[in-house]
Amino acid sequence: MKAGGNTARESDWPQDLSGPVSALPDYSRILVALSGGLDSVLLLHVAAACHCNVSALHINHQLQPNHQQTEQFCRSLCERLAVPLVVERVQVAVGESGTGGLEEAARTARYDAFRGVLGAGDLLLMAHHADDQVETVLFRLLRGTGVTGLAGMPESRPLGRGALFRPWLTVSRDRLAQVARGANLSWVEDPSNASLTFDRNYLRHAVLPELKERWPGLLKRVGHSARACAESDALNHRLAELQWQACSDAGQVRLTAIQALSPLEQRNLVRWWIHQQGWTMPALADWDQSLAQLIQAGEDRAPEIRGDGFSLRRYRGYLYLVPNVEVPTRSVSLELGRPLHWGPWTLRLVPAAITPETVPPPIRVSTRQGGERLRFGADGHSRSLKTWLQEQGVPPWERALLPLVYHETPGASELIAVGDLWCSGQYSGSAPATGWRLIVERDCD
Repeated sequence: MKAGGNTARESDWPQDLSGPVSALPDYSRILVALSGGLDSVLLLHVAAACHCNVSALHINHQLQPNHQQTEQFCRSLCERLAVPLVVERVQVAVGESGTGGLEEAARTARYDAFRGVLGAGDLLLMAHHADDQVETVLFRLLRGTGVTGLAGMPESRPLGRGALFRPWLTVSRDRLAQVARGANLSWVEDPSNASLTFDRNYLRHAVLPELKERWPGLLKRVGHSARACAESDALNHRLAELQWQACSDAGQVRLTAIQALSPLEQRNLVRWWIHQQGWTMPALADWDQSLAQLIQAGEDRAPEIRGDGFSLRRYRGYLYLVPNVEVPTRSVSLELGRPLHWGPWTLRLVPAAITPETVPPPIRVSTRQGGERLRFGADGHSRSLKTWLQEQGVPPWERALLPLVYHETPGASELIAVGDLWCSGQYSGSAPATGWRLIVERDCD
């Protein structure tokens, strides 16, 4: 079998390695994450022997002194195998690495690059093995993670527009090294892998060898526990999905419904909701107590739980997951033909006729400053905007973000629109009186 110019055949490799690589899910294109190390080099050889449309993807973090030599090694290897190579150089935010340190910052940059490269139907193969899985489980256990983290790395999961697949999670590192050396493969050692400064390296070099010597079946035992945790996590997700159907209304959670659940079910549902929106759980030592107080607080209270990029809030009998958004802090002019993005809203001023005969009026957009009033008709009485928004059930945090649109006249400003909630007839309808139409749309989540 000839694969992409590589004369190696699937039968040239042991079945325990080639079998999982051959039995892949459906795909449009296969990419192998190629670091240049033993594991990924071996995976590229096996994948190229088993499939015809294999490419390699090398992420250069530009952190190690030999990063250029490693990149060149990957280029030379792919040339010998006649495998196309994609190289992505990333910038790791070393000074802003957060609680996860340099390891986590590099991982974030790497996976961001993966998402940018993967197209629809693409499958990214990664050479994680059974030892990596044990390291992951122990690392997360020591960080105090829950059942989701103790499930370890999944064999496959969506990633960007494609998917990630790990065919060797049940294969030991020793077995991969045995096969690679037997095939006389060459690879590059990452200098950072020997440093015990990094937590994973400490587990790999100082902890796991002792554990494996004491318990020879450690990899299988931990792998079994990880799979059990993964099954438990899947059941938790399924329960949350069912309870979401019973508790949710228009994307929010009814307080009366979630209050009827046990505290354990409440936490499970909210945790699932946060993850579904693409956020991570708030790093709170008293998370259970904070959530209970949020759910059980009186109607006259406005508690909230702040996370990274969002807040969990309550208002008028509902729980809300509110993304953190930024809006201009100063008034902005709305110009013809130039959409204005304002938080989740987009504003446009367009002519009502094909050939307008008048110049656009001066339009200004701002947030609430206090004391605003609006008039629904030329002869109608004005009303307090604050009172009207309360009557409309607009949550307080959203009132502060709403774009207020004004028609500027010499010495005066007339409020003509309040977000996508109301617009004056002068600028709306099929034939607006001014000859100009104001369009305010809220972006879909």
